[in-house]
Amino acid sequence: MTQTASRVTYTKNFGFRKELNKRVDAYFKSENIATRDNPAMYLKTVMILAWVAGAWAFTLFGPPSMWLKALGCMVLGLGIAGVGFSVGHDANHGGYSRRKWVNTAVGLTYDVIGLSSYLWRFRHNYLHHTFTNVLGHDVEIHGDGLVRMTPYMERKWFHSFQHILVFPIYAIIPIYWSIADIYIILFKRKYHDHVVPTPKPLEMFYFFAGKAIWVGLLLVTPILVGYTPLQAIAGFCITNMTYGVMICIIFMLAHVMEPVEFVEPNPESNQVDDEWAISQVKTTVDFAPKNAFVNWYVGGLNYQVVHHLFPQICHIHYPKIAPILAEVCEEFGVKYHVYTTFREALLSNFRFLKQMGTAPTPGYIDMPLAEKV
Repeated sequence: MTQTASRVTYTKNFGFRKELNKRVDAYFKSENIATRDNPAMYLKTVMILAWVAGAWAFTLFGPPSMWLKALGCMVLGLGIAGVGFSVGHDANHGGYSRRKWVNTAVGLTYDVIGLSSYLWRFRHNYLHHTFTNVLGHDVEIHGDGLVRMTPYMERKWFHSFQHILVFPIYAIIPIYWSIADIYIILFKRKYHDHVVPTPKPLEMFYFFAGKAIWVGLLLVTPILVGYTPLQAIAGFCITNMTYGVMICIIFMLAHVMEPVEFVEPNPESNQVDDEWAISQVKTTVDFAPKNAFVNWYVGGLNYQVVHHLFPQICHIHYPKIAPILAEVCEEFGVKYHVYTTFREALLSNFRFLKQMGTAPTPGYIDMPLAEKV
């Protein structure tokens, strides 16, 4: 996709990506295993979808106690996050199956949980994966200016409190995304200077059908089976807030961290003086690689560096690819950042957000907080 004249290019080629690809290909050939269409992934999909369906049914039709229903909404939200991490994510990257129609069908789970798979593929697969941590191109580190995730973003007075307020912000993200998707696809039709390709009629049908199913299952159906509108809205909010907190935390732990680099292209040539694959390693971190539950639940997104380099390989293979990546990084003198535990990564992200809330902006005269209020 070349949707804009402002496309950033990477100027170097040290052979890092070529060598890494060669060794990863050799691993799959030597083990005689497929990169996609893996039975373990199919089983995982069934388990996560059963989790979501079971939590939804329990919340609607289970014991009448409201605290149990609130707990059910939280479990449902965690299950929906699991769909986002493991099922829809692989499919929309083309890493679920070698068959395009399977990836498309499974990828529509994003539409059912309130996202647009069509817009997500453009925003995430193209903009985020191509221009990782490049402000003005990677939409996912912009945050509409509400959270300062990069030193190249102008600091506002309210960013001083972002490390405190960030979890409530995470909680509203799914509902915000769903509304923003409608605005983007019907009116704005671009992210920054990158124009969104015109969707086909079938893609528009999937878009609006997905929104209808999402609202129907989580908001309309509870009212139809006897809950009050207020109870239905409360359940809808609890579910999506739980989901939002989980997905935002995992994204932050991959890219908005102390050791990562934030890339600023040459302002005249719009070029980055690096190899694309090496830039991916520099702008991303892995975390909790030995935590079996994290590995399973977040769909390998704790191996985010591996994912950025091999997004079309099913995530169940990431733990085996990571040591290969570490070897190549060492040989090429590239620092591969890995946090050994989830807690370490979470604290690093908290410290970085706090730092970004107070650090001055390059090129701006940073006034004291009192003068800006």
